[in-house]
Amino acid sequence: MYQVDAFTSRLFSGNPAAVCHLDKWLPDELMQSIAFENNLSETAFVCQSEIRWFTPTYEIDLCGHATLAAASVLMRGNEITFDSRSGPLHVRKKASLYELDFPLNRPKEIQAPSKLLEGLSITPQKVLKSFSYLVILDSEQEVREINMNNDVLRQLDLRGVIVSAPGDNCDVVSRCLFPGKVLEEDPVTGSAHTIITPYWAEVFNKSVLKCHQASDRGGSLECEVALDRVLIRGSTVKFFEGEIEVQGC
Repeated sequence: MYQVDAFTSRLFSGNPAAVCHLDKWLPDELMQSIAFENNLSETAFVCQSEIRWFTPTYEIDLCGHATLAAASVLMRGNEITFDSRSGPLHVRKKASLYELDFPLNRPKEIQAPSKLLEGLSITPQKVLKSFSYLVILDSEQEVREINMNNDVLRQLDLRGVIVSAPGDNCDVVSRCLFPGKVLEEDPVTGSAHTIITPYWAEVFNKSVLKCHQASDRGGSLECEVALDRVLIRGSTVKFFEGEIEVQGC
């Protein structure tokens, strides 16, 4: 097993993920127990070319930072392809960065749910919807100062809430909130940028964006719209590697 900080070039920042490289698949219950023991936002399990991701409490369909982490420790050339619940995921080495090739999720503007406005205590420019809500604010300062009422936001029906605005020192800044989950704010969220990128690329009329996720740990991404895909680039730093013992489980 490896632990890797993703979307950063500096240890103890970015988003930490565990990567378990398997010779054969373990029972789902055991993989879930390992992810719970790791207590990270995601643990990636890779067997041959297939990748699966577990939070401490359930399996998910797509995870950007854990895929980036897995590629950084398993890639032997300049490209690796993982089979996943979300289809084939290609990761390429681009100079000092790793490039994820993910399906684009174009959000649609909606009327803001009352619980969303109440839970964030804000009046946004607009609200859009994909697999998470995308809340557009005026400034980076608003994004950084947002306070969430988790008791209210837990009543929403989607995976999470992304708040985003133009950045002061980059194109786009964001935070990703997951009320009711083990980690209620994700440090850096690759999959969220499949929603963030197409929205801001259209606003700015440019295909490549410099993005920053303004969590306590913080992380940087370079994102590009390429037809129906989003290319998400970032660095990684390995924290440790070792073996885990699960005899008798």
